[in-house]
Amino acid sequence: MGFSQRTAEPNLDYAIAGAASGFITRFLCQPLDVIKIRFQLQVEPISKCHISKYTSVSQAFLLILREEGVFALWKGHIPAQLLSITYGTVQFYSYHVFMKMIQRIQEIEEWNHSMHFIAGAGAGSMATIISFPFDTVRTRLVAQSSNHQVYNGVLHSCSLILRQESPKVFFSGLLPTLLQIAPHTGLQFAFYEFFTDFYKRYTSGTNINFYNSMLSGSAAGFIAKTIVYPFDLARKRLQIQGFQHGRKGFGQFFQCKGLLDCLRVTVKEEGVQGLFKGLVPSQIKAATTSALHFTVYEQVLLLLRILQ
Repeated sequence: MGFSQRTAEPNLDYAIAGAASGFITRFLCQPLDVIKIRFQLQVEPISKCHISKYTSVSQAFLLILREEGVFALWKGHIPAQLLSITYGTVQFYSYHVFMKMIQRIQEIEEWNHSMHFIAGAGAGSMATIISFPFDTVRTRLVAQSSNHQVYNGVLHSCSLILRQESPKVFFSGLLPTLLQIAPHTGLQFAFYEFFTDFYKRYTSGTNINFYNSMLSGSAAGFIAKTIVYPFDLARKRLQIQGFQHGRKGFGQFFQCKGLLDCLRVTVKEEGVQGLFKGLVPSQIKAATTSALHFTVYEQVLLLLRILQ
């Protein structure tokens, strides 16, 4: 049963399933997120031929373990969990609200995948705006060196940002995030529906099962993330502006004055390939998290139906 066919479940079920999906997915995939962010914030080329702190996914993983310990791979995990639970709850809840609204427009019924794209884009935008402060705090905590810590935790980081900077810092990078997340989430849901339908067609299945969710979610996440990746990189770089003192030991600090300037400076100093720094761990993470996200969501919804 696809997203578009579900009308019987109470809206609260979508919110609960979305929250559970966000929590489990974040816990399992946080190390990939830490590595991805470290690559995104590194100005030096990701190459063994240059003096760069991180040169590959495996090298970054081992270096973080050696220099900072295993817990560094879960740096910023608490705000990341707050982000994921909030995002997952709002995303899946609002997605179904938007789908119900769109399905009332008779002229659009034949554009099935477009419906999922529009609803997904709206849901992603809503979830992003509401959960964005957690993303900024999480990025700051992941970005800082264990040897030059500025923040001691979520509350301390919020306090320092409010005292030393400004409340609007919590929303730094929101524009590139929305430019990324609206098409990204829209594409995710549209591709997920496409691949689940494709899977059912060639396996003679009628419902979405565990394997269908895993394969379809993985493919949808991989493709969607690759398409919008430069905006994700810009978001992370904008979120650390004014945070030079916490980046000691990570190499050159990246400075910019906004989205367009961020993209311009990145291309100028690092080449077009600089826009795709951290793409490989991001693709691995996107494929893994999307597979888990949709699968856990489907399974929790199924469990809630059984319990009712």
